[in-house]
Amino acid sequence: MTEPDAQMTTDDVPDEIRRSIHIEASARAVWEIIAEPGWFINEGSWAEHEITTDGDIARVVDPVHGEFSLRTVTLEPPHRAVFEWLCGQAGEIAAGGPVNTVEFTVEPDGTGVLLTVRETGFAGLHDEAVVRRRRFEENSEGWVIELGLARDRAEARV
Repeated sequence: MTEPDAQMTTDDVPDEIRRSIHIEASARAVWEIIAEPGWFINEGSWAEHEITTDGDIARVVDPVHGEFSLRTVTLEPPHRAVFEWLCGQAGEIAAGGPVNTVEFTVEPDGTGVLLTVRETGFAGLHDEAVVRRRRFEENSEGWVIELGLARDRAEARV
């Protein structure tokens, strides 16, 4: 895993998380995972989600964490998927409201691929720096777990 490449705001709350993991699988196998809205909403192990879509908005119901709203921004198979969400908070995406952007890229890496996640938008999430900081730290830890789950799932399909 790589360390976050965080740009700092004036109050030292990072705006960006960047993590990568090598996966011994094809780009197509990894794509099948990352193209699903909310695949990364888990509790340390892979969870199946109930997903309904209305245009570019997906409603993802997780058995532990509740209902999330995600907007699909870009799908470029098998190399790039971009979503917007409420930084791991359950609820609806409001027009003009604060969201985080989550971008996944899949690049060739030796005999497998490199899966990278880049989540941005922490600086504009909340008026209080302590809230932004907590969400950044929670998601920083979460991406390590989620990328590991994606690796395990993709490599099991090989």
